[in-house]
Amino acid sequence: MKENRPLIAVPMGDPAGIGPEIVLRAAMSREVNEKSRFIVVGDAGVLQRALSFPHMPEVRIRVTDRPEKGEYREGVLNVIDLGNIGIGDYEMGSVHAACGRAAYEYIEQSVRMAMEGSVDAVSTTPINKESLHAAHVPYIGHTEIFGALTHTPDPLTIFEVRNTLVFFLTRHVSLRKACDLITRERLVDYVKRSFAVMEQLGLKNATMAVAGLNPHCGEHGLFGDEEVREVAPAVAQLQAEGYPVYGPIGADSVFFQAMEGKYTSVMSLYHDQGHIATKTVDFYRTISITGGMPILRTSVDHGTAFDVAGKGLATSVSMEEAILVAAKYAPFFQRK
Repeated sequence: MKENRPLIAVPMGDPAGIGPEIVLRAAMSREVNEKSRFIVVGDAGVLQRALSFPHMPEVRIRVTDRPEKGEYREGVLNVIDLGNIGIGDYEMGSVHAACGRAAYEYIEQSVRMAMEGSVDAVSTTPINKESLHAAHVPYIGHTEIFGALTHTPDPLTIFEVRNTLVFFLTRHVSLRKACDLITRERLVDYVKRSFAVMEQLGLKNATMAVAGLNPHCGEHGLFGDEEVREVAPAVAQLQAEGYPVYGPIGADSVFFQAMEGKYTSVMSLYHDQGHIATKTVDFYRTISITGGMPILRTSVDHGTAFDVAGKGLATSVSMEEAILVAAKYAPFFQRK
């Protein structure tokens, strides 16, 4: 019988963080196993060690050399074992160059499998920026790594929560610089690219609302004129070209309106604007998607949680949701 469940590669993440724990817990999820097949790219020894942490479930670790040879059912964690770190090389909850290097290599292998088509998508676990830096990995985070490995110059960061997509015009820059980057040209470019991503994800008849920057969108220039100078002209140009874009709409209400079904997506103008709106609604089920690449990537939206790593306390809700979102979009994803 043909297997219809999408096949998802999950790089294990930083060995000193909660990545090993959450992938083991995800293996016990009935919904994840019903809707997907996922295989971890990591280190079997690290995963075996994680099974000894308090409160961990009974999971059978099964090493295989190819994704199609996995045994995909509840309670079994299939692993492509890179064997690239020893458990004596690091301490849980700490920054280590060896962990940064290992985490990068898990991502590298996962991307390679997705690019060659042996998996349908990649769902990432947390990595640590300091560990990457210590390992001389020349990227600040996942988005930059995926961009380089897939030869994508400027990938789009997207959040999904409650079936609403949030795109980000600016990401890891200061608030002052973010304001300077809010230009008509940049907004037009990002909105067009965002609609291309939504089409790639199989979303038909998608719409987008553009959030305002200033309180009440500046009240026609009374306190801030970015909406008048840059945002409104960009929206008008896009509408004239046939894009179903609306705004600017005050950031205090636009995310609520989208989650109520009025819009498919929202363009957040700066990092915290969209992060706060989504994570406050549902922190663990806010899932990150990287758009504009030839492969589909989703991710948990939390860090390595060094403060609880190794204690068996980490929840796998976000990991499970990231895999489920990848499985949802994988059948519709159009490779470029």
